[in-house]
Amino acid sequence: MKSLLKISLIALLIVGFTACSSDDDATNNDGIAKLSLRLTDAPGDYDAVFIDVQEVVIKYNGGQDDVTLGINAGIYDLLELTAGVNVLLFNDEVPAGNISQIRLVLGDQNTIVVDGQPLPLDTPSSQQSGLKIQVNENLEPGILYEFMLDFDVDKSIVAQGNGGYSLKPVIRATTAAESGAISGTIIPVGGLVMVTATNGPIEISSYTNLAGEFLLSGVPDGTYTVAFQADLGLGIPPLVVENVTVVQGEVTAMGEIDLEP
Repeated sequence: MKSLLKISLIALLIVGFTACSSDDDATNNDGIAKLSLRLTDAPGDYDAVFIDVQEVVIKYNGGQDDVTLGINAGIYDLLELTAGVNVLLFNDEVPAGNISQIRLVLGDQNTIVVDGQPLPLDTPSSQQSGLKIQVNENLEPGILYEFMLDFDVDKSIVAQGNGGYSLKPVIRATTAAESGAISGTIIPVGGLVMVTATNGPIEISSYTNLAGEFLLSGVPDGTYTVAFQADLGLGIPPLVVENVTVVQGEVTAMGEIDLEP
């Protein structure tokens, strides 16, 4: 039931490698670590959510200078980053040391599509200070650290009284070494299905892709209840599977899940 494949090998969408653009004076004497950043998404009830990612800043503790990363910048539709699809923003060397935050700095081309209508997405302070993600991770020299930045669209979009929308981001940061994943395939294929794994306060969701496949990544160790909710228009009742065990660094493969047994 469990595959030994590492989570870092399960990206269905990989966008090329980029270089780290930091001042030489920012490098500490403890050496160099390797850092990989990927962006993915939990589902939201919108047609599309486009964010304009321009750069990433990592903030160090202990008096080290902040480091600005030369990332794979671009405008990404967060709602396409589900079912295991993610974007590789950065994969290169950075100074070793203890980092407290990862910040996503956005440009001004952020939009949301609601009922087919594109609307501006207000991002207060995101163009200046960036979207702040707390990590508190010690990067040791010579070690690869892979972070998955999981953007929860449903909790991050706020409808304003004037009919507009603003972004108040809720982003989880997990590492491949400290978490597992749940995968599987829904049958019969016909419409998107929301998959949600819960364990106490932990709730992680994604949609299936058009082939019925799903992947919940960044799942901490534990035993989960996994719920499957098809589009209400299909007339298929929800299905709940109990006692799905997740192990650190592994993928729990649920195989084929029949919504019409």
